[in-house]
Amino acid sequence: MKIVLGVVCSFFLAGVSSLDAQKDPGPRTGPVQTGVPLRGLSTSELAMFQKGLDTFREVDGVANGLGPRFNLDSCAGCHAQPAVGGSSPAINPQVAVATRSGAMNRVPGFIQSDGPIRVVRFRSDGGVHDLFVITGRSDAPTGCKITQPDFSQTQNLSLRIPTPVFGAGLIESIPDAALIENLAANSSRKKALGIQGHFNTSANDGTITRYGWKAQNKSLTIFSGEAYNVEIGVTNELFPQEREGDPACSVTTTPEDKSGVDTPTYSDVTLFSFYMRFLAPPIPSATNPSIDRGRATFDSIGCTMCHTPSLQTGKVASAAVSGQTVHLYSDLAVHNMGQVLNDGIAQGQANPGDWRTAPLWGLGDRIFLLHDGRTKDLLEAIRLHDSQGSEAHQVIVNFGALTMDQKQDVLNFLRSL
Repeated sequence: MKIVLGVVCSFFLAGVSSLDAQKDPGPRTGPVQTGVPLRGLSTSELAMFQKGLDTFREVDGVANGLGPRFNLDSCAGCHAQPAVGGSSPAINPQVAVATRSGAMNRVPGFIQSDGPIRVVRFRSDGGVHDLFVITGRSDAPTGCKITQPDFSQTQNLSLRIPTPVFGAGLIESIPDAALIENLAANSSRKKALGIQGHFNTSANDGTITRYGWKAQNKSLTIFSGEAYNVEIGVTNELFPQEREGDPACSVTTTPEDKSGVDTPTYSDVTLFSFYMRFLAPPIPSATNPSIDRGRATFDSIGCTMCHTPSLQTGKVASAAVSGQTVHLYSDLAVHNMGQVLNDGIAQGQANPGDWRTAPLWGLGDRIFLLHDGRTKDLLEAIRLHDSQGSEAHQVIVNFGALTMDQKQDVLNFLRSL
């Protein structure tokens, strides 16, 4: 019995040691190198980048368009980690904005000070329902008495976190033909792995849409205009109608954000587009033997069949964007990721279980993972790729068959991006 117990204890301790060795390194520390303009911009392009960045950082009040319903009061507030243009920061600014300037909003339970910034969709209608209202704010009309939506029916809620916009102009400039060719490549290997995928496309011209968690937005301009209206409540030339019909909450004429006519000026939406278009992609860390092994293993188990390591931009107007290699680690297609990640929302050709292959560049700096930020643990995020119906099932089986050291190499590689 002593021998058996000794063997069991030795096995258990060995298991603990192995599990300890297989650990998400977490977000990188050290100086932040992201959030800078692309190299090779012209003087005019660099000036537009800076003007767009300044506008992206602005904090809106009711007088310049905030609300009547909103999720936050600044683009840079949501896109903040590890620099302006990123994803959700460690401290959620939505908690503070709920009562800013005297507002009387309640903070829903799924919004935590140390949790991710979240946007809420209702499964019942598929639409975004903003967390907060301007009622009670010192800069709101006194007659505005609208109330927050009812978020108590948690089974009706679909949560999403902000997507980073680093390198967004490079993503915009990859030709549809290159994406179609890439999705068709390695067909035998993809079939063996159970990987299919398809593109979300514009209902009008049929071209590939590529922004948002379900690749539901066509261009940076549309992406900007919709977010300005939905997330901050600012009407604009692309989305000119208020989402709240109570006239007592109306302060300004619509659209609140517009281009100048008498004195030609760019709209905020256009400036946002310039900023994102000229924003450089994330910079990976220096490599080492573990990262190099992890990169090779990432490919050998099939991850690169969706997370395409690189694509090329086409011939576009900006020389800084034209003909560039894009180390995106995404095919920009949507894939069925299984029942556990199914959010009950269809958008265009993206079904409830479909998600755009998340670009992995910049993963080394992200705190919250997956579309709803449900985990900070990269290993857990990988495992959640596998549930009933997921195209990633066999790839995750392959990952599970790796040694602990091989898994650690993959985690180290991913956190190097």
